[in-house]
Amino acid sequence: MSRNKLIFLVVLVLVACALPFLVSNYRVFQFTLVLVYAIALLGLNLLTGYNGQISLGHGAFYAIGAYTAAILMDKFGFPYWATLPIAGAVCLVVGFLFGLPALRLEGIYLALATFALGVSMPQLLKYHHLEKWTGGVQGIVITKPDAPFGLPLNPDQWLYFFTLVVMLLMFLFAWNLLRGRIGRALIAIRDHHVAAEAMGVNTSIYKSLTFGVSALYTGIAGALGAIAVQFVAPDSFNIFLSIVFLVGIVIGGLASIPGAIYGAIFIQFIPNIADELSKAAPWAIFGIFMIGFVYAMPFGINGAIRMLLARFGRKAQTGGPGSTITESSLKTKEASQ
Repeated sequence: MSRNKLIFLVVLVLVACALPFLVSNYRVFQFTLVLVYAIALLGLNLLTGYNGQISLGHGAFYAIGAYTAAILMDKFGFPYWATLPIAGAVCLVVGFLFGLPALRLEGIYLALATFALGVSMPQLLKYHHLEKWTGGVQGIVITKPDAPFGLPLNPDQWLYFFTLVVMLLMFLFAWNLLRGRIGRALIAIRDHHVAAEAMGVNTSIYKSLTFGVSALYTGIAGALGAIAVQFVAPDSFNIFLSIVFLVGIVIGGLASIPGAIYGAIFIQFIPNIADELSKAAPWAIFGIFMIGFVYAMPFGINGAIRMLLARFGRKAQTGGPGSTITESSLKTKEASQ
């Protein structure tokens, strides 16, 4: 990583740390959800952007993570922080097992299989034999944690900082994973799986593990989301949530780590803006925003930023003075991040 990028990241983290002291508690809550969604979108981007597997059911893994955290806190008295690795582990196993039969499916057929998972999850959570644990249609109410060690922070501020630390760790792990041999294998499978197999890449195990790791990220995000919202119910995790996640990675930028943050900001704040512009048809306004972003930024927000920097002569982005950036070169550069 270059020195300029490191300085930029440090400044960005400092701004993020100052943010909860500059806005209202409600805004702090909203920014906490941005961090939560960023983790979920990064997990989905690992699967779809870097490995080429399309998922329309990641809202189900988000729900599993949320319910795992809620049940552990409500039924067994687990501390909130201890629920995160358990939620991640549960979703890792479920995602890996789901990824095994999905190996026989590709493209739109895999999307339909994951879509079925997303559609069925709310009904499974309402199943009467599971009501003892899930609370049925009534859901589960949990308590937002207070700041430890007597820190002068209210619960919203503390949860924001806790979520920020978790997000930074998850992003660091993904960055290290993708910049090495595993990341190159994932991209090779995405671009040409037959050639990847010919080069000795075990495509089956890589695709299954990617599904599991992607579900792990989304499950941890779900656990953090449940703690932030303080409530889980089956209807909160309908198929629309999975579609919104897919929208987020497309708007933010496929095969892009920073794109997860841009996409999270979009799916958190644009619906609110649309609702303020039109109480009668907010989702129509949201659709107009989506069309506008896709039309103006076909490579996502991260791709648009990279192209803008390239036009200002950034050698690190363009590969040298006087060169131009094309669609294929942009995808190659973004995939290498």
